[in-house]
Amino acid sequence: MSLLRPFKATDLFTFNSVNLDHWTETYSLAFYFSYLTQWPDLVYTQLSPSGTTMGYVVGKAEGRESTTGAMGRTRPLKDRHGHVTAITVAPEYRRLGLAKGMMDLLERASATTYNGYFVDLFVRPSNHVAVAMYEGLGYGVYRKVKEYYQGGGQAGRDEDGFDMRKALPRDTKKETVRDGKVGRNTVVSPEATYFEPFPKPRR
Repeated sequence: MSLLRPFKATDLFTFNSVNLDHWTETYSLAFYFSYLTQWPDLVYTQLSPSGTTMGYVVGKAEGRESTTGAMGRTRPLKDRHGHVTAITVAPEYRRLGLAKGMMDLLERASATTYNGYFVDLFVRPSNHVAVAMYEGLGYGVYRKVKEYYQGGGQAGRDEDGFDMRKALPRDTKKETVRDGKVGRNTVVSPEATYFEPFPKPRR
């Protein structure tokens, strides 16, 4: 029986086999450490009975609750959300439902600990398997981000990205998501996808 538990710093020395997948982005150690210190309950790993890394998910919380306009008036925002920075499963462990289990944990923490309205993630449109998997988990394309990925597109050009979202219970009217067909035709620049980081609240 496999074990799904919070990611530890020492796991960084055992997940190389998972990161060999060409769809998986590999970051610096400092990058992973920053996530572990700021959002420890949004980073999980799945281990086999022998202790082998089967997969992992790395997430963070972003967005503000309100903004102040030019006249000094404050208006509420529905920007607070969880973000999936990376999720991957080793090829030999795919089609076992591991990604769903990791995403469920991240979504639950995004809703309860961070009080988010939605969870979002970015994926290459050419990664049809991943897009279909996310749609099966309840995510829809919210918008297309122009030239979000450096390289990897046709003739080596930059590739657009899909910004996919899933509403959390706080968004009772599903105002933070949209129909996937509409989302595929809603094009924004990468700058439009920036949100302020939201650290774990102190208790």
